[in-house]
Amino acid sequence: MSQPTHKDYAGAKLGMWLFLFTELLLFGGLFLLYAVYLSRYPHEFAAAGREMHLVFGTVNTVILITSSLLVAMAVTAVKRDDHRLAFVLVGGTVVCAAFFLVDKYLEWGTEIGRGIYPGSPRLVAGPAGESVFYSLYYLTTGLHGLHVLIGGILLAVVAVRVGRGSIHAGDYIWLENGALYWHLVDLVWIFIFPLYYLVL
Repeated sequence: MSQPTHKDYAGAKLGMWLFLFTELLLFGGLFLLYAVYLSRYPHEFAAAGREMHLVFGTVNTVILITSSLLVAMAVTAVKRDDHRLAFVLVGGTVVCAAFFLVDKYLEWGTEIGRGIYPGSPRLVAGPAGESVFYSLYYLTTGLHGLHVLIGGILLAVVAVRVGRGSIHAGDYIWLENGALYWHLVDLVWIFIFPLYYLVL
């Protein structure tokens, strides 16, 4: 398997891995905070989790897993110099990102319509643990959604570069690093989904 003839391929890959490590620290801190409060409010977290819309969460899980598969296939297509297929696959990943954000928007809208949002009268009047659960939910999924948006924009730029031929079998570091970032977005969601939608 050939390596791209990028001027500083190793440096670019190392830089991306270091960046991904900082992202893992960020979300790892949020998951640690979740664990601390879960141990403090186990019953309240379970009650709040039962009110989550499992369908929204499941749909977004399927969307992200599909998108990770598409971008991984795009990397393989570029290595084989199949620019057209790579363009379609990266474009499909961008479409998945858009669908994810629309689904999350609809879910948030539904929750807010039910009076479930940080500082709402319903949560203020309820158990403290449920308010903490939803505050963490909005913080974590909002931050993750921002990463989806950034990843979608990045991959849209990559798709344009693939279409123009500037990303090819000899230099595909932009695509490879974009794919790594997107896999991180997917991985983080794989943790978010059971913590908030399947908590017992």
